[in-house]
Amino acid sequence: MNAALCVQGVSVAWGQAEPVLSDLSFSLAPGELMGVVGPSGCGKSTLCQALAGIIPRQLPGQVNGEIRLLGRNLTELTLPQITTDLGIVFQDPQTQLFLPRVMNELAFGPENLTVPREEIRARIGDIAQQTGCQDWLEANPNQLSGGQQQIVALAAVLALQPRVLLLDEVTAQLDPHSCKRIQDIISDLRRQGVAVLMVEHNLEQLTKADRIISLRGGRMEVAVTGQGSLSPAMLARVYGDD
Repeated sequence: MNAALCVQGVSVAWGQAEPVLSDLSFSLAPGELMGVVGPSGCGKSTLCQALAGIIPRQLPGQVNGEIRLLGRNLTELTLPQITTDLGIVFQDPQTQLFLPRVMNELAFGPENLTVPREEIRARIGDIAQQTGCQDWLEANPNQLSGGQQQIVALAAVLALQPRVLLLDEVTAQLDPHSCKRIQDIISDLRRQGVAVLMVEHNLEQLTKADRIISLRGGRMEVAVTGQGSLSPAMLARVYGDD
């Protein structure tokens, strides 16, 4: 099966500084969940930003090597073309929410990609049902809990119908109920063939991952194949205490 995302010899640097990431190579298949772990400052968020095309299009870094999204070289794609197939959700949902109603948040991305109005309405209904935010559509995101805001941020990205989803420590500030809801959403997405890369400090969130890669000192130090059955104890033994 062709890879949804393929990374070959990728390094990322800011200005003239030493690379934050060096010589990373891995691939992500449709429907696969890959975890990324490592200590703070090891480059996990930088990796997500490079994979999403944010570096160098919005942040002034240098990306060397090759990143292919659904077989296409990322350097040949515009940011709108990338966001059509790849979505990213960050740790702090407030960095992604800025409109007065949840419904507006879900419609914003498809509107900017000129999706027809009727299709946007259908997407909002489907995504709201899938993520469980159907009762909040008229609410102001600023009045929701942190967990609800994260669900809305995720739903807004899913309204773009990405085939690759990057989650950058999205459960870091969430309660167990909200974490469980996000895990259920991820499982549903994988059944639909969406490839998911999940950066996490909380190893409990990666027990169903197919593979885990560890970043240390900007390099991929170790990878483990879990086939959806990694235990937190096993992960802790492999990666130690971050």
